[in-house]
Amino acid sequence: MAADNRINFWRRNPKVPGSVQPVYGAQHPPLDPRFRRTYPKDTKPKFNNLKSKKASTFHEFARSTNDAWDIDDEEDEDFFLTPGPAPSLSSGLHSASTVFIVVLLDFLIFFVWPSTVRSTLKKQQSLPVRPIIPLVARISDQNASGAPPMTVREKSRLDKFKQLLASANTDLEELRKHSWSGIPREVRPITWRLLSGYLPANKERRELVLKRKREEYFGFIEQYYHSRTDEHYKDTYRQIHIDIPRTNPLIPLFQQPVVQEVFERILFIWAIRHPASGYVQGINDLVTPFFVVFLSEFVTEDVENFDVAALPLDTQRNIEADSFWCMSKLLDGIQDNYTFAQPGIQNKVKALEELDAGTLHHHKYEVEYLQFAFRWMNNLLMRELPLRCTIRLWDTYQAEAEGFSHFHLYVCAAFLTEWRKEILSMVDFQGLLMLLQNLPTIHWGNEEVGLLLAEAYRLKYMFADAPSHYKR
Repeated sequence: MAADNRINFWRRNPKVPGSVQPVYGAQHPPLDPRFRRTYPKDTKPKFNNLKSKKASTFHEFARSTNDAWDIDDEEDEDFFLTPGPAPSLSSGLHSASTVFIVVLLDFLIFFVWPSTVRSTLKKQQSLPVRPIIPLVARISDQNASGAPPMTVREKSRLDKFKQLLASANTDLEELRKHSWSGIPREVRPITWRLLSGYLPANKERRELVLKRKREEYFGFIEQYYHSRTDEHYKDTYRQIHIDIPRTNPLIPLFQQPVVQEVFERILFIWAIRHPASGYVQGINDLVTPFFVVFLSEFVTEDVENFDVAALPLDTQRNIEADSFWCMSKLLDGIQDNYTFAQPGIQNKVKALEELDAGTLHHHKYEVEYLQFAFRWMNNLLMRELPLRCTIRLWDTYQAEAEGFSHFHLYVCAAFLTEWRKEILSMVDFQGLLMLLQNLPTIHWGNEEVGLLLAEAYRLKYMFADAPSHYKR
């Protein structure tokens, strides 16, 4: 009785939302009748009926559809031939038509379709190859491997950087000036060390400073890391241990156990040396740009798939120590973002609301800026941009006097303005909030970041002489 009611229901409601249509393609090839026998027990297979009429009810659709979940032990037994009564003439004709279709399918699969695919591939190979902007799981920027050869202008910029870095006392102001519009990949590691204040401008002192600071870091490891299981620190270490696998989960590099152990040591040592803030979720993201940039110094292929364990142990240790010290220099300037109640972030979100005079203020739905901008400040837009864009963005932040603490606010304001059209087109509150928390930047590259920074620069100097509009 229940089955009859269900049948009648679908007959009374032939059009239902979410109705299923047959799909064919690379992921859904036509089913081979030799291996799929999932029809009801009381229904004989009718492969000769190629042009069956469209199912008018859900019941008819279900009876005429093979489904992977319908496979069971009984159907597997039916696959093998079993003794039975001699077939009649009609069944013999039916079997002959079935065999004909099977042979025809085999012919198409093994002879016709492969030649068609080969001709299609040949046409595709004759087309010019276009450089593809790397997607979210790609770390390399557009000037790295796989991109067009370096232009004359890029080569000239690289030569200028090498000239500045080779001088006995590097002119840091001149280096900042050239770094603002992006740092060539080849010289980015040494430039970041200098601009962050980790290395001195004097070339002769650099090796001694590096040696001393690296030894100092691993002295901290020997002194403090064993205490991660102590009662006082175990909660901190537990939170770090939970957050590390969540750091850039789509990039294979950061899922390697060696890399995750490096991050755990860096974050734990920083946390116990800065008790005013300790470890706060989001700080784990700030290690990744430094780690990738310093790793790229020793890797010529794609960084995102590189096996860090293949590097010499001394090289691994140097990358770890340099990442720790440069991250520490960054956090020294924005530590109020991570102290109790995170006042630095609260103030920056309020300032962003004052700077934004034409986007969310004109929307009919009132969205609290803290609902989306908190993450922008806490993670320095790292959750909103691909990592390659973050690295390019940090070139400019390193070049600015207060890049991470002050200029980042104008970048967030420019970022909000960039999506003004899409924001104002949202017709419901949920859609608006989802957009603000998942902005489509997966295809962004150096060009988009450059335009974003130009707008941020314009905003900075527009309000430079208007202290009453934005008070730091």
